Amino acid sequence: MSDDRPVMPRGSVSRTARLASLPLGAAGRATLGIGKRLSGQSADAVSAELQQRTAEQLFAVLGQLKGGAMKLGQTLSVFEAAVPEEMAAPYREALVKLQEEAPPMPVRTVHAVLAQQLGGTWRQRFREFDDQPAAAASIGQVHRATWRDGRDVAVKIQYPGAATALMSDLNQLSRFARMFAVLFPGMDVKPLIAELKARVVEELDYSLEADAQRGFAAAFADDPQIVVPRVVASAPKVIVSEWLDGTPLSRIIAGGTPEQRNRAGMLMALLHFSAPQRAGLLHADPHPGNFRLLADGRLGVIDFGATARLPDGHPEPIGRLLRWALDGKAEEVLADLRAEGFVLPNAQIDAQGVHDFLRPMLDPIAETRFHFTRAWMQEQAARIADPRLEASRLGRQLNLPPAYLLIHRVTIGSIGVLCQLDAAGGFRGVLEEWLPGFAK
Repeated sequence: MSDDRPVMPRGSVSRTARLASLPLGAAGRATLGIGKRLSGQSADAVSAELQQRTAEQLFAVLGQLKGGAMKLGQTLSVFEAAVPEEMAAPYREALVKLQEEAPPMPVRTVHAVLAQQLGGTWRQRFREFDDQPAAAASIGQVHRATWRDGRDVAVKIQYPGAATALMSDLNQLSRFARMFAVLFPGMDVKPLIAELKARVVEELDYSLEADAQRGFAAAFADDPQIVVPRVVASAPKVIVSEWLDGTPLSRIIAGGTPEQRNRAGMLMALLHFSAPQRAGLLHADPHPGNFRLLADGRLGVIDFGATARLPDGHPEPIGRLLRWALDGKAEEVLADLRAEGFVLPNAQIDAQGVHDFLRPMLDPIAETRFHFTRAWMQEQAARIADPRLEASRLGRQLNLPPAYLLIHRVTIGSIGVLCQLDAAGGFRGVLEEWLPGFAK
């Protein structure tokens, strides 16, 4: 790649042009045909060739844009397991690539950012620095290096222009929300984009990310199951942390052994439910590119750009609601839902109907052991998305309070990854140990 190539197209005209190249013509009509299949209508108009072309074009554009476009794509990628299998195949390869790959920034730009953030003598801090990135993501890329004390480190560097590009992308992507919804039935993408926009300032400040990583690292220091690399140095646009070798979860999803899948799945659940109690923080970006399974069986966590501060741990009403629902206490469930704002004050909803709507989603914790599969998640997505079904009509009457929005999204995203992993294990035991209000 030439060093003269811009890192990110910053102008609104150029970025809008890239987004405008997304498939809205013949391929767009094909995706509408896919949508019709979800609701049981004729699938005669659906073309496999156009599905493939749509997927390739969509994710190629997202990857090139980086910024908000790639971030949205990565966020949505964890829900891929909800897509019916006959439609998922053309998209799966592009989604996996999106989780792990992106075009790198020019070398001279990398050096300029390091000089600006770490000082003109930045090279003296490293024994070695690899100019070729080891990984790239939505707003930054990672280089492998050796710190001056001999430690192998990961150097995360933010793309110049990331802030402008991120907001431009997210503003523009709201216009294409329907197209994304075709891939992910039952999901309204606009609130997700709004949430991403609200968190932009925090995620762009690597100093805040470094603080979150320090908090996780302290909470999980010497933990036998989860490892968080320690921060070596940080600045607003650069983080240097200890290097972690391991197998990316995307590779385990693609071809891991049953033992690897089950181990990764259990540790993902453990991180999700234990971190708020141990660190007062929730890891809020569960896409597989942020995790590694180490040779010693521990789960490595390598990105903390999206975290939620939960100083009191997971809200106790969540555990209590799950316990009431599993015990069949429909009236108690509805009362607690109203108290927490999940049901609007004047909404007339049948308690047993609410219980019947929620209960199938709780299968993973109803017994001591559960096997997460794509088929199970597709069944739940179809049940909620199909407007002909009672579950879909009732779901539209429920409300998601702002305080629970991020927790809900991360939980559903984590479940999506567990289904991609095809993981089995004793997930109920994790909640009994770590979720307040769940254990009797």
